Amino acid sequence: MAVVEREPAVPNEQARLEALYSYQVLDRPRPAVLDDLTRLAASMFDAPISAISLIDRERQWFAGSHGIADAQTPLEVSFCRYLVPTGRPLIVPDATRDDRFRDYPNVTGTPNIRFYAGAPLVDEDGHVLGALCVVDDEPREVDDRQMSDLVMFAGQAAAHLSAIRTRLRMSDLGDELSRASQREDDLIATITHELRTPVASIQGYLELLGDQEADLAPYRSLIEPIHRNGERLVSMVDHLLAGTRPAEAPLTGPAGVVELDTVLDAALQTCRPLIALRSETVLVLRDGAVAVRADLARLADAVSQLVRNALLFTPADRPIMIKTGHQPRPYVEVADCGIGIPEDELPYVFDRFHRGRHAREQAVPGVGLGLTIARNIAESHQGTVTVTGTPSGTVARLTL
Repeated sequence: MAVVEREPAVPNEQARLEALYSYQVLDRPRPAVLDDLTRLAASMFDAPISAISLIDRERQWFAGSHGIADAQTPLEVSFCRYLVPTGRPLIVPDATRDDRFRDYPNVTGTPNIRFYAGAPLVDEDGHVLGALCVVDDEPREVDDRQMSDLVMFAGQAAAHLSAIRTRLRMSDLGDELSRASQREDDLIATITHELRTPVASIQGYLELLGDQEADLAPYRSLIEPIHRNGERLVSMVDHLLAGTRPAEAPLTGPAGVVELDTVLDAALQTCRPLIALRSETVLVLRDGAVAVRADLARLADAVSQLVRNALLFTPADRPIMIKTGHQPRPYVEVADCGIGIPEDELPYVFDRFHRGRHAREQAVPGVGLGLTIARNIAESHQGTVTVTGTPSGTVARLTL
């Protein structure tokens, strides 16, 4: 069986090192999934040692290993470094008979390397990060099928490294979304307190005065302009709030392939402050790796709007369940046991600035744009958002 290889990039050591450092795994605890992969590779090859070796400037770092106590070794004794310039598998049947390796201290002494087989770790940009290798203290040969398996293991290792880097980036994105959300909430709270609340109070008093038609008839020409300009001021505040929402910017469509779990993680990171206030756990059910074409940041924003609504309208001691799925189409569903939505208000939940009676009476934070934002983002991805009432709460579903 022929060995299938990913074509490496033209060697550029500085670019390769920058790519390596972007994975942020050097000098950190080894990811368990990479240790598991080396353990499986060692078992498949019936070899005592296996490693995922990342080639740095002057060392090789073991991002995953089985049968090796050291976290790293000097580059001078590395077999794996020979794969970096070529990007091709390397087989050494007997290191004592190979002029390149026979004098290595790890050949002449512990662990007495004789056999070595390595496949390059080639990332999605074609950079050779290092190698996945199996090592034995006895000379041996391997066939094409075994090398094909080793190349497959190396591909899996590269994919796991990419996933690790993506999760780190999503964590950073989630932190930024959380900060943006907090700034938004702070702005809304400030405007509500400093401007909207006093204006509403003034309008309330004006309405009371309006009931005194007989006594205040001479002043009607003064009351009406005050009332009209108060309404205009409230309208201007709403417009200002809409302008501060990033979802009001021009919408972009799908940008690349992402997993719904990654989108959900970023959304949950945004809602972390609200989740922390709850006594009842938010239950998350994931339906494996569901891949979709999406603009990650915008889709995470849409999901966070649904989750945030559930958190705001569900008492802290009642459960919230979030799940992802792929049948009949990929979706994220948020089901709460909150106050629910009155049937007569359901037709208006997607209207801009719509706020239900409970939101108004209980002064729930927000200006009635969350579901509008979520729907607009979903539609830009050729998707939909639905909201349905249940006897025990509300179910919001974003379908792609």
